[in-house]
Amino acid sequence: MNDDTTLGGYIRVHDRPPAYEGSDGHPYTVSLETEKTANLRAPWAGFLVFPRWAQTGVGIVGHVETADLVEARTIEEARDGLAALTLHEVHALLEEAIARSRDD
Repeated sequence: MNDDTTLGGYIRVHDRPPAYEGSDGHPYTVSLETEKTANLRAPWAGFLVFPRWAQTGVGIVGHVETADLVEARTIEEARDGLAALTLHEVHALLEEAIARSRDD
């Protein structure tokens, strides 16, 4: 299937994560991340990390991240939940993370 409108679909089709320009003028990519939690019913959480690239694209100069977006019984379910996000949802989450980082 060649549907690249979701985060997982985009990565499958293009063999790389999508890139975004944040409202702060910096270029970002996105990484799907998971971590073990203490919740016995859903011991895996999934969130997104947005590496911020130098304007030249030479290296990563920082990052912003979301709070936990999914809770799941397995790591695969957590990753699948993140992969199902649309690219528009991912961009909105990036903008929310940028706004939060300005408030810190």
